[in-house]
Amino acid sequence: MDTRRLLFLRELARLGSMHEVAEELSVTTSTVSQQIAALARELNSNLIEPDGRRVRLTPAGRRLAEHAVTILAAVDAARLDLNPDAEPAGTLRVAGFATAIRRSLLPIHATMARRHPKIRMLIREQEPAESLVLLASDDIDLALVYDYNLAPAGFQDGVDVIPMWSASWSLGVPVAAPAGRHENGDAASIFDHFRDSPWIVNSRNTADEDVVRIIASMAGFEPQIGHRADSLELVQDLIVAGMGVGLLPTDHPTAAGVRLCSLGDPAVYLRARAVSRRGHNSWPPLALALDLLRPDRDVSR
Repeated sequence: MDTRRLLFLRELARLGSMHEVAEELSVTTSTVSQQIAALARELNSNLIEPDGRRVRLTPAGRRLAEHAVTILAAVDAARLDLNPDAEPAGTLRVAGFATAIRRSLLPIHATMARRHPKIRMLIREQEPAESLVLLASDDIDLALVYDYNLAPAGFQDGVDVIPMWSASWSLGVPVAAPAGRHENGDAASIFDHFRDSPWIVNSRNTADEDVVRIIASMAGFEPQIGHRADSLELVQDLIVAGMGVGLLPTDHPTAAGVRLCSLGDPAVYLRARAVSRRGHNSWPPLALALDLLRPDRDVSR
């Protein structure tokens, strides 16, 4: 199969007309038609059909166009892999949660921009499940996701997962709340002390709610989920207002009206990971980013 002909089919699926494909690839419309016809003969299958004065892909054509995306990406990766001295270039599409973008991605963005100015990075703030959907559909190249040690995430087949860092989480309560006997220590005892409080959990991800429910079950009660908020600042505002308690990162600056109760036995840790599709990691912009995201790398040099 001639991979160049796959390129014509992929562009037809993307742009919708042979004329636009011809303009995009700087060839004639006749060349586009001939190449797709030759591809159809190679496969002994109809790939396009008339649609008024235009053409559209048949079901077989659409399926092959989907394969073409992966095949051409693999060919490009192989070509680049055979030319490691070429200047890395291209657009690296990344989706991730806000903390990882600030803590991990922005520092390496500065490093990559300085070392390899032909690499462009596009960033989308997303929760883990949203990022993984985008990764599976090839809308991004890299997903920065998290889970908790008490609520580990399951990853789909066909991805590579690189640990980046972990962070301790505590229970945020109002400063005015009466202190319990186990204010810092046994997680179940601390949760039991606040069993009658409304609990604040994430509005776009269930991971911290899973942790709350697991520790509450150890203390023998069902937590009352009172509020759902995506922003850590809003979670703190709700706590200060006396509207509930919720998990917060231990090393995150806290508002004046928030007290953190350290959790142990079990401790709670958020774990940040970089996820990419298997087979794509040899693409230089992605390979560079993954290398810099590893926890033992110094990105300042």
